[in-house]
Amino acid sequence: MLAVKGWDVKLLGEYLEHALQFERMAAEESDPKLKAAMESQAKAYRMMAAKRAKMLGLPEPSPPEQ
Repeated sequence: MLAVKGWDVKLLGEYLEHALQFERMAAEESDPKLKAAMESQAKAYRMMAAKRAKMLGLPEPSPPEQ
């Protein structure tokens, strides 16, 4: 069994927080290119969070709110 370290879980939380920040910024952005870039960045952070959760044997994080 994989030993979960505190920093592993902290990193997972940080990935999700960054994803939420980019999602919020994208929701308020009027420039389509910048909005798409922010949405892409949020997606990347969510993918990293999902990968970290899987590595730790935790459930996959919830999808973003629509």
